[in-house]
Amino acid sequence: MLIGLTYDLRSEYLAAGLGEEETAEFDRESTVAAFEGALRELGHQTDRIGHARQLIDRLSAGSRWDLVFNIAEGMSGIAREAQVPAILDVYGIPYTFSDPLVLALTLHKGLTKTVVRAAGVPTAPFAVVERLADVAAVQLPYPLFAKPIAEGTGKGVTPASKVRDAAELEQTCSRLLAQFQQPVLVETFLPGREFTIGMIGTGAEAYALGTMEILLLATAEAEVYSYVNKEYCEGRVEYRLVRPDEDPVVRAAEEVALRAWRTLNCRDGGRIDIRCDASGAPSFLEVNPLAGIHPEHSDLPILATMLGITYTDLIGRIVASAQQRIASAPVSLAQKFDSRQGRAQ
Repeated sequence: MLIGLTYDLRSEYLAAGLGEEETAEFDRESTVAAFEGALRELGHQTDRIGHARQLIDRLSAGSRWDLVFNIAEGMSGIAREAQVPAILDVYGIPYTFSDPLVLALTLHKGLTKTVVRAAGVPTAPFAVVERLADVAAVQLPYPLFAKPIAEGTGKGVTPASKVRDAAELEQTCSRLLAQFQQPVLVETFLPGREFTIGMIGTGAEAYALGTMEILLLATAEAEVYSYVNKEYCEGRVEYRLVRPDEDPVVRAAEEVALRAWRTLNCRDGGRIDIRCDASGAPSFLEVNPLAGIHPEHSDLPILATMLGITYTDLIGRIVASAQQRIASAPVSLAQKFDSRQGRAQ
């Protein structure tokens, strides 16, 4: 297959004057080189496209691909991750990972928790603070945890995210509202074990690849898997492979993750984060349907390596999932239109 590659290259945005934290979700050149190399090793041809605006330019010039391997995060808006898939849907071009509906929903942590909670997936009680006056209406027992509602990579998460009283909650929400210009998710603080669970596949074919427990070292910011801890994980975090056949809590966590993955209709591959409450019961924390895929720095490839799965095999499983669901999908109106336009020319 000819596979196009869509991504947001961090160096391009840094060169344009954006800051380190602003570009934290974007990808390094080494990430693009890694998954491009894996796709070629699997026998595919590749074509680097880039971000959403570059994709639009290529489509306007007539470029087409059998499949697009999409990891583009998008630049602006609360539905930014949905931009590239939506553009590809217009042209009927298939792509890896989730569709625009899923990506728009799951970037909003409050709406995501509303959906999974309605489906019976355990998740901590929560409230959404859209303006500082909303803090007074939060009726949850302390301690609480506050973070931006639509960020990833731990952006906005610091030790101050754990708040112990109303005064701290107001201070933290004030800072987050001003810094990120978006609502704040406030939820009951979960003091138990934390896991990240790799997911592969779609619908009934989806499965938990495996689970890592996240253990903060003495050098880490305490109690929170923060932006700083994630960015400098090599010296601050221990990732420990844990197995469901050896640990009933891990087995329960993987069951919660799989229910959430299927409820949200996530596709092909990604991660779900789980944290346990005071009684040790696992709760859904958040989902990452566009998980990082740097071979040494990102959680999903780290987990695969621990399981003895090569990076190329991991990429191959993601592509195979996409191929399987695409093969069984009906031909879209966009595909019919594009095909007829091509013949007319």
